Amino acid sequence: MGRRALIIAQITDTHVKRKGKLLHHMINTAKRLRRAVALLNSMDPRPDVVLATGDLVEDGKRKEYKRLRKILDELAIPLFVIPGNHDRREAFREAFADCAYLPEQGPLHYAIDDYPVRLVGLDTTIEDDAGGSFDAFRLAWLDETLARAPQKPTLIFMHHPPFQTGIRVLDDLGFRGSEAFGAVVERHPQVERIVCGHIHRSMQVRWHGTVASTAASTAFQFVLELRSPDRIAIAREPPGFALHIWQDGRLVTHDCRVEDFRHPWSLR
Repeated sequence: MGRRALIIAQITDTHVKRKGKLLHHMINTAKRLRRAVALLNSMDPRPDVVLATGDLVEDGKRKEYKRLRKILDELAIPLFVIPGNHDRREAFREAFADCAYLPEQGPLHYAIDDYPVRLVGLDTTIEDDAGGSFDAFRLAWLDETLARAPQKPTLIFMHHPPFQTGIRVLDDLGFRGSEAFGAVVERHPQVERIVCGHIHRSMQVRWHGTVASTAASTAFQFVLELRSPDRIAIAREPPGFALHIWQDGRLVTHDCRVEDFRHPWSLR
């Protein structure tokens, strides 16, 4: 093996509600996020960075963000956040006002150049719309940002996946401008990966010259339903997150579950 790996954790779709409230009247999303944070902090080696890829609270309310921050502030790891469709951009910006990397106005796009892999966060949200969007302004920002570091391996992180997943009820929400976005990505071969949330499942696809993926949610997973266009249900699967490991010039992704696997059964 070569130099020490860069370990990037991705948490997504945390859907935190205010104290005393359960998601869908049955899921304690705050408790599940606390377990994920504790697991990340206890890992050896510990991740170098955590990306939180949207839908961090359920209704975009200040009390929800206050509770979210109290949990995330327990992370002993640098954290970078972007909003999802359940977030509200200005309340989100206010909740993370101490994060100097976030712009003070407009879409919450930014680039982090402090690691061997460049991290580019994209805001794909549309106010009061569950779908994603990449308009001309966002496309220009991305094109210019990627052009500034053409030789540096880059990971783009965003909430909405720009590809069709096969889960029709989620695909029907749409992603405006996906082909134009893909054309920009194709012009910049340093893009190693596009990592997303929104789907509450782990999946990967080869897309416009790179690999795009989604991560499991720390809150709950959707049932993998490939037939019905209108049915959506919650699977009896554990919460999860992703680990993206950069080493020896390649990025490997692991689908992790928030369970106590620190004492595995030995086979020898």
